[in-house]
Amino acid sequence: MGRIIFYEDRNFGGRSYECMSDCPEISSYLSRCNSCRVDSGCFMVYDRPNYMGNQYFLRRGEYSDYSRMGMFESIRSCRMIPMHRGNFRMRIYERENFGGQMMELMDDCDSIMDRYRMSDCQSCNVMDGHWLMYEQPHYRGRMMYMRPGEYRSFRDMGYSNMRFMSMRRIMDSC
Repeated sequence: MGRIIFYEDRNFGGRSYECMSDCPEISSYLSRCNSCRVDSGCFMVYDRPNYMGNQYFLRRGEYSDYSRMGMFESIRSCRMIPMHRGNFRMRIYERENFGGQMMELMDDCDSIMDRYRMSDCQSCNVMDGHWLMYEQPHYRGRMMYMRPGEYRSFRDMGYSNMRFMSMRRIMDSC
């Protein structure tokens, strides 16, 4: 079970809201959110409502000021990441709608170009586990949380200007 507490002001000031599950719109509870504390579990936080926009992975710890950490100004929604025990498996495709070259991953990949000679990843199918996909090799740049399911087009999901070049399994016991 996860638990995250959001605060209106930096350094855990102002009103707070405790959350133990997904929350599509934090502004329903707080006028703004500028710091948080993750007591248990792992969460993806987003700078727009309904799990949209830039996202950031948070594990147990204190986050007193997002802007100083290179994140965004305010959290608007969050998704709890359930703990996965078992195998990890994902197929990545070079083109939308599962077209072009396909590769199957069962472990982290720090560069799809170096490992598979793929220059682009535009769709994927996550069969097992929870994954983070990064726009740059070596797990850098903006990221996107992928839970089990089919993702036919990253462009249709609002990620038209992002290319995913590395993938990592979420294995934290948080």
